[in-house]
Amino acid sequence: MLRPRQLATATLSLLLTVHSLKAQPTTAATRPMRPVNVIFDTDIWSDIDDMLALAMLNTLQDRHEVNLLAVTISTDDPWCATYVDLVDTFYGHSQIPIGIVHDGIGLKEFRKKFPQVTWPVTRYTQLVSQQKNSDGSPTYQHQLTDGTKAQDAVSLLRKTLAAQPDSSVVVIMVGYSTNLARLLATPPDAASALDGRELVRRKVRFMSVMAGNFRETQQGGKTVPAGQSEFNLWVDVPSAQKVFSTWPTPIFDSGFEIGLAMEYPGRDIERDYSYVPHHPIADTYRTYCEEMKGADTTIKRCPTDHDHATFDLTSVLYAARPDRKYFSLSKPGTITVLDDGGSHFEESPTGAHRYLVLDEAQKARTLETMEMLASQPPRVHP
Repeated sequence: MLRPRQLATATLSLLLTVHSLKAQPTTAATRPMRPVNVIFDTDIWSDIDDMLALAMLNTLQDRHEVNLLAVTISTDDPWCATYVDLVDTFYGHSQIPIGIVHDGIGLKEFRKKFPQVTWPVTRYTQLVSQQKNSDGSPTYQHQLTDGTKAQDAVSLLRKTLAAQPDSSVVVIMVGYSTNLARLLATPPDAASALDGRELVRRKVRFMSVMAGNFRETQQGGKTVPAGQSEFNLWVDVPSAQKVFSTWPTPIFDSGFEIGLAMEYPGRDIERDYSYVPHHPIADTYRTYCEEMKGADTTIKRCPTDHDHATFDLTSVLYAARPDRKYFSLSKPGTITVLDDGGSHFEESPTGAHRYLVLDEAQKARTLETMEMLASQPPRVHP
């Protein structure tokens, strides 16, 4: 038993120790990591790198690396909203709000505007949303079975941004610029007393974009010069020009050449997603591959014969982990969107834009990271 004097000494020692611990500064190594608040704006249409990027965001949410505030869709097709809800629900995140553009580009408008495009536009969002088991029941359960009931994308963007702390949101744009251009043009409303541009300036830390191309690259044995017209830009050039010329926070752009340099191996789809009989990512990859067979005679077996560019995945990876050296960066400058959907970068010490750069030493680690994140099983098993 401690005597009174010994007890007093022990108590004083304990109090000094506690005070010392409280006085020590919290370092980056001891401070809990806060998830990155993310808004994901995607066309989720005509290509499947969008859905692999969405899978990454869901697993990053499970890992508490991101807080996916909302998904907004820049393609005017209700099946896109249904599909996003299906994927989010599979990963146990059915609470994530979904918004969709109104009076935007859909399949009919796309064919009318771009009659020169001959490659097939895949219907994977509809086909996977309608997929059924042998007994006729839906393969994937989800809440938003009617995509026309999704919220208006711009209204959702305003509400979501207004509710967040200043300088806390990272916007990821991997489709057309339609939604974000319209957001910039919005007046004050019930959601916020700020107009769109000021709301973005106040709430957004930076934007991570997949658009344009900034270095010469090879595709299908042909040379693609830097600055050539790129899909995400030329589908809605006026909106892209508005966003890149007036967006009030830094922009980090992953060009066409980055995703093309790292292809997601089709052979890994069968192995990495086989922990359940039906997985929406594997089913989507196979559906896309089967639809593309007619345009690509090298595809005999799906999905093993089709390796897919990781365009949109790169923007998600940079947004979530900008300091992990998966990529290097260009010098600061300004990206200008040209009238043909091309892009031009001009260096400037005061420029707010930079594009991602990938060297050979970074490729293997970066691709493996994207594969592992996209294929990580949900925290709550479906």
